[in-house]
Amino acid sequence: MKNRIRVLRAEKTWSQAELAERVRVSRNSINAIENGRFDPSLPLAFRIADAFGLSVEEVFDKTDA
Repeated sequence: MKNRIRVLRAEKTWSQAELAERVRVSRNSINAIENGRFDPSLPLAFRIADAFGLSVEEVFDKTDA
């Protein structure tokens, strides 16, 4: 699943660790999601989107990477 997490983090000047802390996962999880190696659960996808003040659809693209 494609996502805009890396771009959105850069806009906020957040590190992977900062985002991970905000959404209560490990930095490695954020890294894996950003790089398309892991698709987040629906609750985690909502927490990530909420952290950026966006909808899930604005962060994640449902098409295959």
